[in-house]
Amino acid sequence: MTDIVRLLLIVILLLSAVSAYFLVLNALFVTRVTWTRAIAQSMPARSFGIGFVNFVFFAVIALVLLSLAENAGAVVKGILTIPAVLIVAFLSIVLSFGLAGMSAFVGERIFPGLPAWKQLLWGTVCLALACSLPFVGWFLLLPYVGFVGFGAVILAFVQKENKA
Repeated sequence: MTDIVRLLLIVILLLSAVSAYFLVLNALFVTRVTWTRAIAQSMPARSFGIGFVNFVFFAVIALVLLSLAENAGAVVKGILTIPAVLIVAFLSIVLSFGLAGMSAFVGERIFPGLPAWKQLLWGTVCLALACSLPFVGWFLLLPYVGFVGFGAVILAFVQKENKA
């Protein structure tokens, strides 16, 4: 019984942390998250394709650099590890913006009458709980949402530059 209470407390704290993170991300970068949400809403298939290709490409580069650095000398290890860490940081940042946009999109669809911050909050909670569903959430929904969000962020950068 203690394990169930501990697990429930961990889930509640993680949901609170992720929701707060996406709220702050939306508050600080309103236009970026709004553009990401709009592009994910208007072009989900294109966003998925671009997100999948770019995420896999950069992840493979980071993994190759890290695996080469594992067997290298001290100086070469530093030279190979720094770009790999920068690529992983880039992937994490873009994925954060993408997931914030997708949470806003889900919240807007499910709760259309609420204010924007409540839509984002409840969209994050719904998306996080849905992605925690074993197998379907882990291997289908989470990659789909992540790749669509990732591609939407990339398309938002490209389209924003074209309009400016």
